[in-house]
Amino acid sequence: RSSPRAKRVDAWYFIQNPKGFFLPTPRPGRFAPRRPPRYTTGRMRAYVGVGTNLGDRWARLALAARALRAAPRVAVVRASRVWDTAPVGPPQPRYLNAVLELETALPPRALLAALQAVEREALRRRDLRWGARTLDLDLLLHGAIVLDEPGLRLPHPGMAARRFVLAPLAELAPALVVPGTGATVARLLEAAPPADLAPAGRYPL
Repeated sequence: RSSPRAKRVDAWYFIQNPKGFFLPTPRPGRFAPRRPPRYTTGRMRAYVGVGTNLGDRWARLALAARALRAAPRVAVVRASRVWDTAPVGPPQPRYLNAVLELETALPPRALLAALQAVEREALRRRDLRWGARTLDLDLLLHGAIVLDEPGLRLPHPGMAARRFVLAPLAELAPALVVPGTGATVARLLEAAPPADLAPAGRYPL
């Protein structure tokens, strides 16, 4: 018979540690399974929007992927195609936009800090809202997390209506349901307003 601080799941006991988490512990005797359960690594899938319209845009895209590969507890899994898109905001050059799929053990706030560090490496300046930029890295999604905190909202606000975000994201995860919307990326892309964008080539990973 299990104690009040343990519960049985099939042939395993999940013992509550002092922090309140239940840790799998094999049940002794003939009920013990032949193989231990799979442990989660704590890594999550995250999607990052990449944009650039100043300087050598293709070099900026390559810098973003290279810097994120070098970041602790972050792996670049794959990238969408690069899209040539019309700017939003004041008159400025056209953008190259893409989406990177990451696997990360960083929580959202720490991942955002890592993205901002890469932007600083690319000499990003924030003088004008919607202004031109050397490199823009937006944390679009972090697993199924929904957040609304100062400086960080998940999913990224406005992404559900931005074709220049949804088109590359749909190449990576069309069936992914965007938290808080109840709709898949593909469905949101179908409903997004028209926009001036076209494929420009492969991402320089």
